[in-house]
Amino acid sequence: MTPEFSVPIKLSELGSVPLAGSISADGDQRAALARRFDLPEISALHADYALELGDDKIIFSGLVKANFTQICAISGQNFQSSIGEDFEILLVKKRTPEAADEEIELASEDCDVMEYDGAQIDIGEAVAQTLYLALDPYPRGPNAEEVARAKGLKSEEEAGPFGALAALKDKLG
Repeated sequence: MTPEFSVPIKLSELGSVPLAGSISADGDQRAALARRFDLPEISALHADYALELGDDKIIFSGLVKANFTQICAISGQNFQSSIGEDFEILLVKKRTPEAADEEIELASEDCDVMEYDGAQIDIGEAVAQTLYLALDPYPRGPNAEEVARAKGLKSEEEAGPFGALAALKDKLG
């Protein structure tokens, strides 16, 4: 299956000098990504990047910027949001099935690793995944606190462990 925002780069285009560029998703690609990420809309998705060959990996780094509409987890209302997220992804050759069973240890700086197969990499999909990981899983819109109070929901401070201790202290006088 082809990703919604596919921007393939042939490995033969990479050399000893980093390859720099920028990519932007068009309207159809943004609409498809919005459906995939359960967002009402992605109005802009752009990335400035550099690709650099390493010993046994490709370093894909840059800045992804996006404007989108999210749904508030408290009120259910749509609100506008945006990100500007620096990224660094290590692209490594897909391991064989035999090697896939072996355990590998990743250092903290190796947490963003994507595998590729064949003679090209897809930087569009890497940018799309970077956007997804940057999204707040429980977005709070501008009216979230008001709606929460109206519904009788506790704030994060009141619901947390220190909130319980404060309530106990108030009871004890």
